[in-house]
Amino acid sequence: MLDDGRYASISEMATAERIERGYLGSLLRLTLLAPDIVSAILDGRQPDGLSCAVLAGRVTVVWDAQRNTFGANRP
Repeated sequence: MLDDGRYASISEMATAERIERGYLGSLLRLTLLAPDIVSAILDGRQPDGLSCAVLAGRVTVVWDAQRNTFGANRP
């Protein structure tokens, strides 16, 4: 909705969708996860230790660093 120009900002989107701005910001950070990590989560194959609590914290936007942090590079 932001990319499509429906909303000009996260604050505007949060207000319109009746969502707390901080929570929406946390959700939007999930769009920065490496695609293979997202696929693993959706397939139930997420790396050990990867939880909502972990993802709610600070996660680097560098995909290789995400893979190293979460152990996604391991077989």
